Amino acid sequence: MAYTSKDTNMTGSTGLTPGMQTYYNRELLRTFEPELVHLQFGDEHRMPPNSGLVMNMRKLIPLETNTKALDEGNPGDSVMLAETEVTVQLQQYGEYARCTDKLDLTHLDMNIMRKTKLFGDAGARSIDAVVREELATCTNVIYAGGKTSRAALTCEDRLTSRELRRAVKMLKKNHAQTFGGYYIAIVGPDTMYDLQEDDAFIKVSQYQDRENIYTGEVGRLFGCRLVETTEAKIFEGAGAAISGGEEKYDVASVIVLGQYAYGVTSLRGARPRVIVKPAGSAGTADPLDQISTVGWKMDGFGVKLLQPEYAVRIECGFTA
Repeated sequence: MAYTSKDTNMTGSTGLTPGMQTYYNRELLRTFEPELVHLQFGDEHRMPPNSGLVMNMRKLIPLETNTKALDEGNPGDSVMLAETEVTVQLQQYGEYARCTDKLDLTHLDMNIMRKTKLFGDAGARSIDAVVREELATCTNVIYAGGKTSRAALTCEDRLTSRELRRAVKMLKKNHAQTFGGYYIAIVGPDTMYDLQEDDAFIKVSQYQDRENIYTGEVGRLFGCRLVETTEAKIFEGAGAAISGGEEKYDVASVIVLGQYAYGVTSLRGARPRVIVKPAGSAGTADPLDQISTVGWKMDGFGVKLLQPEYAVRIECGFTA
């Protein structure tokens, strides 16, 4: 019999002892966290417990430059502080698989371990993609090769240090703060391949300080620390037409960030967790104790661009 989404939800006991639950959750995080490249540069805002599912994030509006000298004994007029409010809705995320083989939960079963690592990888890429899609909405855009639109980009319009320098200049003029003296550029393997041909590129192996290296960091170039991920945004078939035909070039996206560009929020202490439902836990929905499930779940998570002027998106072609 094939089970569908309308089948009874298995919401009973996980069938795991506390020690086993902790062990599997630890293995999930060990696989999960190294893949969250886009997440690691967000400003964290923890949601207090029992406070609903909407987080209000506020930012102060910078004050104007004041060049007027003070009169002796007169402090002058006060200024008004202004702030804007941004809200983000926390969402639940998760995924599970049904298994027909009975799980043996009397020891640390290797089948569960393999599935935990599989879901850890998928879960990490899923949460990372949520952050990536929010960052891709930034409105400061630079098109490589001197082009003026995404639809004009070809594979010849590759990422170069020129585009990075333009992004750095834009962030500096917007008064974006750095991460320890550097902005962050999130790049994919395709764009990284093209960029490594630049003579000014400094590899991680050439760093004098190798202790404070971000996950995925591969090098530095013109004020940017380059962080590579296979999950970088690609606009498939969004570029110029290939040889005048109907097929179009793919366009890569490179996100260059200043500090405090975006915020992430979660329920206090919320971490992804493994949920295992052993065969027989569904009662009459599994009358012969044949069906078990393994999955991951994030109880509450949200992300929002807080300072759009602190983020720049470079769009470019790349070597096939």
